[in-house]
Amino acid sequence: MDFILAKKPWYIRYRYYIVAGVLFAAFAIYVIVLLLGPSRLRIDADSVKVEDVKDDYFLEYVDVEGIVQPILTIKVNTLESGYVERVVAEEGQMVDVGDTILVLSNPELLRNIDDERDTWANNQRNYRQQEIEMEQKSINLRQQALDARHQMAKLDKSLAQSREEYKMGIKSKAELDVAEEEYQYQVQKTKLQMQSLRHDSVATRLRSEMVRANHDSEDKKLMRTSRRVDNLVVRATVAGQLSYVGVIPGQQVGAGSSIGEIKVLSQYKIHTSVSEYYIDRITTGLPANVQYQEKKYPMAISHIVPEVKDRQFDVDLVFTGKKPDNVRLGKSYRVQMELGKPERAVIIPRGDFYPVTGGKWIYRLSPDGKTARKVDVEIGRQNPQYYEVLSGLKPGDKVIVTGYDKFADIEELTLN
Repeated sequence: MDFILAKKPWYIRYRYYIVAGVLFAAFAIYVIVLLLGPSRLRIDADSVKVEDVKDDYFLEYVDVEGIVQPILTIKVNTLESGYVERVVAEEGQMVDVGDTILVLSNPELLRNIDDERDTWANNQRNYRQQEIEMEQKSINLRQQALDARHQMAKLDKSLAQSREEYKMGIKSKAELDVAEEEYQYQVQKTKLQMQSLRHDSVATRLRSEMVRANHDSEDKKLMRTSRRVDNLVVRATVAGQLSYVGVIPGQQVGAGSSIGEIKVLSQYKIHTSVSEYYIDRITTGLPANVQYQEKKYPMAISHIVPEVKDRQFDVDLVFTGKKPDNVRLGKSYRVQMELGKPERAVIIPRGDFYPVTGGKWIYRLSPDGKTARKVDVEIGRQNPQYYEVLSGLKPGDKVIVTGYDKFADIEELTLN
C-alpha cells in the first residue's frame, strides 16, 4: 500500500544553503567592518612602557656632557725672526710670567743694531755741534740787542743835550731840527733792528727745540733697537702650563710665528655643545650646575658661540662657587643648564613617541587598560625627563610612551 509523503518546507530543504549563505554574509560584514572601521593591532603589554600623566612641578633645563678646559689659552709668539738656539722650557712645564721658553739667534739683527749705534753716535756729535752753534748765535743776538739799547740811550741823551743847548742859544733852530731828524731816524732803525733780533731769537729757539727733539727721537730709536736683542729671548707672558712647544733647535722662525701655547689654570671652564632647539633660550649669565658625587656645584654661562654646526652650538661655563676637588683638564661632567624656575604643569615622562609622532599624538589607555587609542596632544616645553602637555591629556590618564616605531599609523592597540 502506497503512502503519499508530505512535501517538506523550503527552509528545511535548503537549510544547508541558507546556513552557508548566512555564514558568508557574516564573514563579508566582518571584513567590511574591518576595512571601514579603525585599524587595530594586538600587542604584548610587556613590550611597551606605560606611564601616568601627572600634575607636578616642571623645571625646564638642558642636560649635556661637558669637557673641562682651561679658562684661557694664550699663544706664544716670537717678536723677532731667527734660528732656535735652544729650547729652555719643556712641554707640560708650569711657567711664571717672564720665564724663558726658548732663545733665538739672529746675527743679522746684531749687525743692524751695531750699525744703528754707530749712526746714533754720529748724529749725537752733529746735534751737539748744532746746539753749540745755536748757543753761540743766541749769545750774539743778546749782544746785538744790548748794543741797540745802549745806542738808543746815547741818542736820548744827545737829543736832550741838543734841546738844552738850543734853549741856551748855543745851537740854532736848524741844528736842533737836524738833531731831531737824526734821532727819529736812529729810533726807527733801532726798532727795526730790535724786531729783527726778536725774529732771529724766536727762529733760533725753534731750531734749538727741533735739534733737541731730534736728539730725543734718536735716543728712543736706539733704545727700541737695543730692546730687539731682548726679544730674541721668548718669555712667558702669563703664568700657567706650557701645553706644547712647536719648534726644535736649529729651526728658523719668522717674526710673529706661533711656537707654543700656555694654558692658564687659575680657573677652569666647561665646554659643551647644545642642540640648536635651545639657541634662543640660552644666554650669557644663565645659571647652571654640575652634579658630581651627589653634590651640586653652581656654574654660569660665560660665553656662547652663536654659529650652528651639525645642528648644535658651543657654550662655555665657569664655576661661580666651590668646584669639585678633582677637576682635571679633559675630565667630563654632566651639566644642567636651567631655563627657568619650577612651575606647575601637566607632564608625562619622555619616550620614543615624540620623535615618531612629532609630539602630535599619543596612545591613551582605556580605563580597563585593555586597549589604547590614538589621541591628539600638544606638547610644550621639555627637559631630559619630562614633556609638558598643553592639551589632549589630563592628570590620571595612562599613556604608552615607547614602541612607536612598530605601530606605524594604527588607530587602536589591544594589549594582551
